[in-house]
Amino acid sequence: MFAPEDLTLDKFLDGRLIVAQPRHGYRAAMDPVLLAAACPATAGQSVLELGCGAGVASLCLGWRVPDLVLTGLELQPAYAQLARENAARNGIALQLVEGDLAQMPAGLRAQNFDHVIANPPYFAASGGTAATDPGRETAQREATPLARWVQQGLRRLRPGGWITMIQNADRLPDLLAGLALGGDKAGCSIAVLPIAPRVGRPAGRVLVQARKGGRGAFKLLAPLVLHAAPDHAADAEDLSDIAQNVLRRGERLRISL
Repeated sequence: MFAPEDLTLDKFLDGRLIVAQPRHGYRAAMDPVLLAAACPATAGQSVLELGCGAGVASLCLGWRVPDLVLTGLELQPAYAQLARENAARNGIALQLVEGDLAQMPAGLRAQNFDHVIANPPYFAASGGTAATDPGRETAQREATPLARWVQQGLRRLRPGGWITMIQNADRLPDLLAGLALGGDKAGCSIAVLPIAPRVGRPAGRVLVQARKGGRGAFKLLAPLVLHAAPDHAADAEDLSDIAQNVLRRGERLRISL
């Protein structure tokens, strides 16, 4: 487990949430906040987060939507304990399950959820430079193929439920392949929201949302642009209006399916 001196207390949603994170391990930034904003959960529904880390996405969602039944699955015990502590610190109910999604814990296999959210590891199993911190390396480099993350998420959904994921843009084909394999005969309605740093720049991330059993046409949406200025000219923040609303005020990011 993390010692107190190995943690920092970080503000999310303009200080509406205070979250402890490891100084040198995996640290959440804006991606889990965007993920939470895109989840269309409503009060009283159930949400499962696969690979919840320190709990940022689930807690941002729990702050925005009251009375959710939130569950997080986390492989690394130290991060699972951190998520428990962060939930208690912010007064948001979050059940933590320690385990590997590739071998889904029995308690979760017996449940169906209205929503599944996930921010899977961005880097493929091979290639690139390994992170020096083991926790960060585990969080960022996949041991379970991305398509399997999608399939496991779909299995935990009730009919008509929603899965929402954020991922590197270059992994979009793997996400779509997982949805095609995991949708079974019921199929899925799918929408993709590219996330670009600035106008005219390539998307670095994608938000992918699918409805289990949906029959709607595939939708590729106009990009979400994070920064208002065409170039990074100073250290001052220059978030676009929509990014300000989502990242600072905790508003919902609507993806139309």
